[in-house]
Amino acid sequence: MTSVQVDKHSNGKGGGASGGVPEEGYERGLGSRQVQMIAIGGAIGVGLFLGAGANIEKAGPSLILMYALAGVIVFFIMRALGELLLYRPVSGSFAEYAREFLGPFFGFVTGWTYWLMWVVTGMAELTAAAIYVNYWFPEIPQWVTALVFLVVLYLANLISVKIFGEIEFWFSMVKVTALVGMIVIGLGVVTLGFSQAGDTAAVSNIWAHDGIFPKGIGSSLMTLQGVMFAYLAVELVGVTAGESENPEKTLPKAINTLPWRIIVFYVGALSVILMVVKWTEFEAGVSPFVAAFAKIGIPAGAAIVNFVVLTAALSSCNSGMYSTGRMLRGLAANAEAPKALGKLSSTKTPAIGISLSAALMGIGVVLNYVVPEKAFGYVTSVATAAGIWTWLMILVSHILYRRAVVAGRLPASSFPAPGGTVCSWIAVAFLLMVTVLIAIDPDSRVSLYVGAGWAVCLAIGWAILKARSPHVTARGAVADADGDGGKPLETAGRPRG
Repeated sequence: MTSVQVDKHSNGKGGGASGGVPEEGYERGLGSRQVQMIAIGGAIGVGLFLGAGANIEKAGPSLILMYALAGVIVFFIMRALGELLLYRPVSGSFAEYAREFLGPFFGFVTGWTYWLMWVVTGMAELTAAAIYVNYWFPEIPQWVTALVFLVVLYLANLISVKIFGEIEFWFSMVKVTALVGMIVIGLGVVTLGFSQAGDTAAVSNIWAHDGIFPKGIGSSLMTLQGVMFAYLAVELVGVTAGESENPEKTLPKAINTLPWRIIVFYVGALSVILMVVKWTEFEAGVSPFVAAFAKIGIPAGAAIVNFVVLTAALSSCNSGMYSTGRMLRGLAANAEAPKALGKLSSTKTPAIGISLSAALMGIGVVLNYVVPEKAFGYVTSVATAAGIWTWLMILVSHILYRRAVVAGRLPASSFPAPGGTVCSWIAVAFLLMVTVLIAIDPDSRVSLYVGAGWAVCLAIGWAILKARSPHVTARGAVADADGDGGKPLETAGRPRG
C-alpha cells in the first residue's frame, strides 16, 4: 500500500491533531499495556547487563554521568519522534518521515539501514542466547538451541502481532523485575549492611577511589559510543505506531516515561552497583551485575543474571523480526523493494518480509561457526552506525517538519517536542560528536568501515532502482530546500492544509 493509499484510508484527515489515524492494513493489536512494556524493554538490553563492565573499567564511576548525559539526548530524540508520530502515525515511521521530508533517497537508505541493523543484531543475539543456555546445558549443541529460538520467535511473529506483543511484554517484565530486585538488594546492602559486602559497601565508593573521573574526562567521553549502543532500540516504539490500538494516548505516555526508565534502570542500577562494589574490581567481559551478586554472596546470582541476559537477547531478536518485516513492507510500498515483500498474510502480518529476515538471521548462526569470532564482531558493529543514522534522520526530519509547520504548509502535531527544534539541533551535534569518537577509537572504528561499505551497496542499489524505475526516485521531498513543498503533500500521505 502506497502512502497515497494511506491517505485515502484516513479520509483525508491524516494523523495527529488534525484527525484520524491512517490505516495501512495492519491489525491494531498492540494495547497500552504492551506498548508501555515494549518501550520499557527497549531501554534495557544486553548493552547494560554485559557491556557496562568494560565501560566501568575505562571510565570508573563517571560512567553514571555518561549514561545520564546520553539519556538526555535519547529523550530529545524520542520527543522529536513523538511529535512526528502524532502528526502521522505509521508503521516503519523513520523511513517514512525521511522519505517525506528529505526525499525518496533518504527514505530508501533509512529503511534498508534500519532493516540491516536488526538483521545483524538478530544474528548476534541468537548466538548469544545459545551461549547463555549453554551455561546450564553444556551438552546441548549450540546450533540446536539457536535454531529452536529462531523457529519459535519466527512462528510467533508470523501468527499475530498480538503474540509478538505478548511475548515482548513478558520478556520486558522479566528484565524490569530483575533490575528492580537488584536495585532493592543493593540498597539493602548499602543501608543495612547485610551480606558479605556489607562491611565495604558505601555511597562513598562512587568518589572515594581516585574521584568520579579516575581516568580523566577524555576516557569517560570515549565510553559514549558504548553507552549509545546500549540505548539502541528505544526508538522501536515508533515502529509500533501503525499497530497500536490508540497511538494518540499510548505513544506519548510511553515516550514521556522514558526519563524515569533511564534514571531507574541505567543511572540508578549502576549507581547502586558501584556503591556495593568498588569500580576497580570490575573488568571487561564480566557482567557488573554478576560481579556484584558474587560480592554480596548470593549463590544463584550468576544464574539469575544469566537468565535475565538470555531474556534480553531473545527480546532483542523478537523485536528484530517484528521491525524488519515492517520496514521491508514500507520499502515495498514505495517500490524500493520487491513487491512481494509488501503483502500481508491472512493474519495481517508481513509474512514474506519476516520470513526473509528470519532466514538471514539463521545464516548468521551458521556463519558464527565458520567465521572467526572477531570477524563476526565486525559484522555486528554495523548496528551502532545504523542506529546513529536512524536517530539523525529522526532529528533532521523533525527539524524540517517544524519548519513546514511554521510556514503553514503542515498542521501542528498534538505532541510537540519541548524547546522546538533547539533540542533536536543539540542532539544532532551530540551524535556527530559520538561519530568522531568512534573514528578516533581503533577498536570501534571498524563500524565506520562497515558503514562505508554498506553505503556503497545502497548507492549501487539506488542507481539500479533509478535506472529501472525513474518515476520512483524522482518524487520530490515535501520540505525541500526552496520551500515550495516539492510534490503535492498527498504524495506523503497528508493533504494540503
